Amino acid sequence: MTTAAAGSPRTYQVRTYGCQMNVHDSERISGLLEDAGYVRAAEADEQPDVVVFNTCAVRENADNRLYGNLGHLRPVKAKHPGMQIAVGGCLAQKDRGDIVRKAPWVDVVFGTHNIGSLPAMLDRARHNAAAEVEILESLEVFPSTLPTRRESTYAGWVSISVGCNNTCTFCIVPSLRGKEKDRRPGDILSEVRALVDSGVLEVTLLGQNVNSYGVEFGDRYAFGKLLRACGDIDGLERVRFTSPHPKDFTDDVIAAMAETPNVCHSLHMPLQSGSDDVLRAMRRSYRSERYLGIISKVRAAMPDAAITTDIIVGFPGETEADFARTLDVVREARFSSAFTFQYSKRPGTPAATMDGQLPKQVVQERYERLIACVEEITWAENKKLVGETVEVLVAVGEGRKDERTGRMSGRARDGRLVHFATGELAGRIRPGDIVHTVVTYAAPHHLNADGAPLAHRRTRAGDAAEAGQVPRTPGVLLGLPTVGAPAAAPAPVGGCAAH
Repeated sequence: MTTAAAGSPRTYQVRTYGCQMNVHDSERISGLLEDAGYVRAAEADEQPDVVVFNTCAVRENADNRLYGNLGHLRPVKAKHPGMQIAVGGCLAQKDRGDIVRKAPWVDVVFGTHNIGSLPAMLDRARHNAAAEVEILESLEVFPSTLPTRRESTYAGWVSISVGCNNTCTFCIVPSLRGKEKDRRPGDILSEVRALVDSGVLEVTLLGQNVNSYGVEFGDRYAFGKLLRACGDIDGLERVRFTSPHPKDFTDDVIAAMAETPNVCHSLHMPLQSGSDDVLRAMRRSYRSERYLGIISKVRAAMPDAAITTDIIVGFPGETEADFARTLDVVREARFSSAFTFQYSKRPGTPAATMDGQLPKQVVQERYERLIACVEEITWAENKKLVGETVEVLVAVGEGRKDERTGRMSGRARDGRLVHFATGELAGRIRPGDIVHTVVTYAAPHHLNADGAPLAHRRTRAGDAAEAGQVPRTPGVLLGLPTVGAPAAAPAPVGGCAAH
């Protein structure tokens, strides 16, 4: 029995750092804990019975951030007998027993491959009054077999693969997540149907490299087929995916995007650098010409496509000429948004020991020039949409100023953030509903629509948000071609939250 006191269930909080894969893993952690009898603590609760840190190891300051937060919890735990702290995710996979050595008040350390062990490890640590550390080197159970507490009524992540077969010299993910493991298409589609049956309108197919999907069962066209199959699911209004790799991007995927009505014309395509020399040093097996060729084909098939990217500045050995080439590619590609990063050295990666590590001030100066270039382009691209009608899926937490401005916010089909006035519909539009409105103003990172909405459609996702419910999906079993829709679950304690 998982109780803090006689008759009262133990409470938990999950604190997430990192990528979309970590966000989705945290949904599984929540589902596992609730299946084990835990109840989610309110965000304002400073003394939950269990705090789980789901960590990232990609950024340079990931370690400092974790240990700083663990330090803040130490006195809280000392005043709260029975409180437990667990650390999972990529940093746990990397640091292993070092976490307990550096922070001996941590109770459980689990890796990326054994999320499902968490409830049992918490029980063992509590029973034995000793830390439990369990790190597996490879998957024993595909994560999507685990129960999941979804964080959104209207949008859901669905993993199609885990791990990565690439060997980028700046990235530590393959050593922490392992080699790529693909799910069977029937399992994926069953999970998508289960989400749609619970009211979800938008699904994002998720993987470290989604368009290499099928490598395990020898079908290089499997990802395009999967996109088309999603188009046959009634009630699924939007399909997105992240992240593809340019080296595996095939023309059939472009055709599937263009020809499948519910697949959104938005594409996140990491560039990393516009310099072929830097791409070679990064061990990215494409060159700028290949990259720009893909974008040209996407725009020929879908002129309205919004393309976003990732860019790293200051990779070891990057010259001013290399950086200038990156700016050239940014100007030619005309991105709608870009996630920009200053290179940070990660122990365990080949790049960490390369010659030509750049001074911080050089990297900072280039980074600032890159941001200025990107924002000039994204602003110009967004201005083209002023006067256009956009379909907005209303979201939670996307507009930090909504309460003050009286607006609501959501995402257009192309992924752009839209802040919109509600007009006479104020109080009637819910997260998960669909609104059509006209863009009146463009900024580099968002669009405004300050006129009254042209149309408002209430949805099942909006009904669930209004009722304070979030979808819960049971484990989707491996190896089965189909899994029926889950039985209706009771509304979990607490309100809904955006993922």
